[in-house]
Amino acid sequence: MSESIHGHQVMEMMAASAKTYSKSALKAEIATKFGEDAHFHTCMHSDLTADALIEFLTSKGKFVESEEGIHMPEDHLC
Repeated sequence: MSESIHGHQVMEMMAASAKTYSKSALKAEIATKFGEDAHFHTCMHSDLTADALIEFLTSKGKFVESEEGIHMPEDHLC
């Protein structure tokens, strides 16, 4: 398995892009930047898939999901 990537790196990617993504587009962007088999960790969790990381960050209010898609308000970057 490859090295685990901190969720903050995904948050930084989202903040830099300032885009709103569909869930599938966000997963594709994560796979492009970090690799198809990348696993992630946060301060609270480890060995997360991209899906699990997206769900976790959404549950914590770091990502906001709406009819338009998923985005990250800049003030939510730790």
